[in-house]
Amino acid sequence: MTDYLCGLSDHLCAANEGFVVDRVIGYRSLTLFFSGTITDYTDILTAAEQYRHEARSVTETSELIRLPVWYSEESGSDLLHVAQYCDLSVDEVITLHTETIYVAAATGFAPGFAYLGYTPEPLKMPRLDTPRRVVPAGSVAIADRQTAVYPSSSPGGWRLIGRCPTRLFSLDWDPPVKIQVGDRVQFYPICQNEFAALGGSP
Repeated sequence: MTDYLCGLSDHLCAANEGFVVDRVIGYRSLTLFFSGTITDYTDILTAAEQYRHEARSVTETSELIRLPVWYSEESGSDLLHVAQYCDLSVDEVITLHTETIYVAAATGFAPGFAYLGYTPEPLKMPRLDTPRRVVPAGSVAIADRQTAVYPSSSPGGWRLIGRCPTRLFSLDWDPPVKIQVGDRVQFYPICQNEFAALGGSP
């Protein structure tokens, strides 16, 4: 669905260049914001229907972003609990989490926070009953069948399994986020020394 919505968004923006001023892609929705000069939406609806029949996909052309993660009980306080809950070893949890290529289905909650789906079924985890008041920036977490990296220190109720040293948001960038809807993301494991060398904060 994300691939379809990303393609539809690009198609409609290209067909209505100068009229679309912003767009927001969700898990199952696309919202377009138009300038006040447009009064007839017939062509837009026709273009959307045409795209639906063509059923294009952006999966193969979207960017693949690889993110390093230091997986450990020290960097991810829920890692052992996740392994026990899922009846897996810690190494199996790490393997399942890193062998999957995720798609950014939506962004929100905090600037630079991307909802990545889907984790393998064996890693399906409920959220915490009571969210933490503070989750360290860079924390890699899972909840239900989603995974994400907290771009900044914030409250959060997802299960923490590691820490990523890569910066995901900056107002100095254009666009200001590293992961955008439709991007593909894959994690790879690093050790504590590599985490520190890449600028990770303890």
